[in-house]
Amino acid sequence: MSSVAVDVPKIRRYGRRRRTVAWVFAGPAAALLALFFAYPLAASLLQSLEGGFGNYARLVRDPSFLRSLSNAGLILVVQVPVMIGLATVLAYVLNQSWLKFRATLRVAYFLPAVTTLVAYAVVFRVLLRTEGGAVNQVLGLQVDWLNDPFWARVALIASLTWRWVGYNAVILLAGLQGIGREQYEAAAIDGAGSLTTFRRVILPQLRPVVVFCSITSTIGTLQLFDEPLVLTGGGPGDATLTPILYLYQVGFKQLDFGYAAAIAWAVVALIGALSWVQFRYFGSRTSGKERA
Repeated sequence: MSSVAVDVPKIRRYGRRRRTVAWVFAGPAAALLALFFAYPLAASLLQSLEGGFGNYARLVRDPSFLRSLSNAGLILVVQVPVMIGLATVLAYVLNQSWLKFRATLRVAYFLPAVTTLVAYAVVFRVLLRTEGGAVNQVLGLQVDWLNDPFWARVALIASLTWRWVGYNAVILLAGLQGIGREQYEAAAIDGAGSLTTFRRVILPQLRPVVVFCSITSTIGTLQLFDEPLVLTGGGPGDATLTPILYLYQVGFKQLDFGYAAAIAWAVVALIGALSWVQFRYFGSRTSGKERA
């Protein structure tokens, strides 16, 4: 029985050479990541802790910050479910074989998502003007959309819904296309109508995609900045103030960077907590159904 001699030093040299080549390619990206992500992240955390936890204690006593959280919570409770509900219905319609020009319609509904944030917010600001605004003219009303606290929130929610319904619909459409046609046929053989098939067959299998859309929408809501800044400037009376808009005001107008950093980390913690709760609750229900 023959044996093959193993050149251990040669194997080690080969391993070191491979690691060197890997770092040659990955090194520049790692350096950029450390310089423009890791370092600013660590610096902002240290800046938020200047003077101990005073900046974080200040958050719970700051009425403007609490109001911004309340506004974000309102958008989460009202706008996100409405948007995902509309996106689900839209995705279901766009998935029907009888629908003509399906590809064109999918592109048309997705286009608002690729429109620049500032551009579409400016357009909505023009459309919603009290005097001469197209919306008031079409409806025959005289609603002060941008200067009344209630209607300003409605305007912000409507603009967000218009922009992101098509985006979420495309994601949900991908989930719908992963459901086999045989399941629709089995439901039809059992005598299930369209509504029953949608509730009992489609929605349970679409739950993971809905959870994904819900989590990303939650993150987006807590990061809202461009729309309230351009549409209302956070007003009237902080009615549409969001945490990130308030962070901008504190950091770049009041130049209180330590407190602004504390706001940023509080928002990060809140995003993490809400995302974990959604994934934990809906994800566990989804996996339980799949195991069953």
